[in-house]
Amino acid sequence: MSGGLLLRHQWTREAIRGGSGNFVGEWHPAPWARNALHVARITGVEVVSAITRRTLGGSVTPAAAAAALATFRHEFANDFHVVPVTHRLLAQAMDLAQTHALRGYDAVQLAAALQVNARRGARGTSSVIFVSADIELLAAASAEGLPVEDPNTHP
Repeated sequence: MSGGLLLRHQWTREAIRGGSGNFVGEWHPAPWARNALHVARITGVEVVSAITRRTLGGSVTPAAAAAALATFRHEFANDFHVVPVTHRLLAQAMDLAQTHALRGYDAVQLAAALQVNARRGARGTSSVIFVSADIELLAAASAEGLPVEDPNTHP
């Protein structure tokens, strides 16, 4: 996957959950490090909320949360390609939610990936790779024609 395009998806459930929570703060896993990372603008809210809730629940220490939030905010502002949430994207997300019975933000993330993929296809460049640890979301992305990766299958 090095050098290709990657849609890094779902910091909230997939990255933060990451089993023991050790993934917090490791925003660029080695296999994807040299890829362009595209996320919907709502990802910022999702990640901050997830880390804060995990901290309040006691599964992430305040120090680890502070470090993770600082790292994420910096990388969200500087390293990610942020896809704007437009009326068109939301309409597509509503259709995806209905077609695949997706959760709301999951449908928005998938719609963002599909829009990035369509733009890349129009330019004749390679497809995005949709990354999520959510099996149902991966199935929906695959059904929509995106190549998919589950980060839990990589050490």
